[in-house]
Amino acid sequence: MAVSKELLEILVCPKCKGEVTLTEKEDGLVCEACALLYEIRDDIPIMLIEEAKSI
Repeated sequence: MAVSKELLEILVCPKCKGEVTLTEKEDGLVCEACALLYEIRDDIPIMLIEEAKSI
């Protein structure tokens, strides 16, 4: 089971409130404006700024 489309439509970057997009591998969400990657673990997006990785 993957992250639902409905959830992806409402999620935003917690840092800048900008749009996040799903990675090609569908293992994370990327905010281009902040250059941050939010991982998806066990089908749950980890939307914590301190957990995000720089890209």
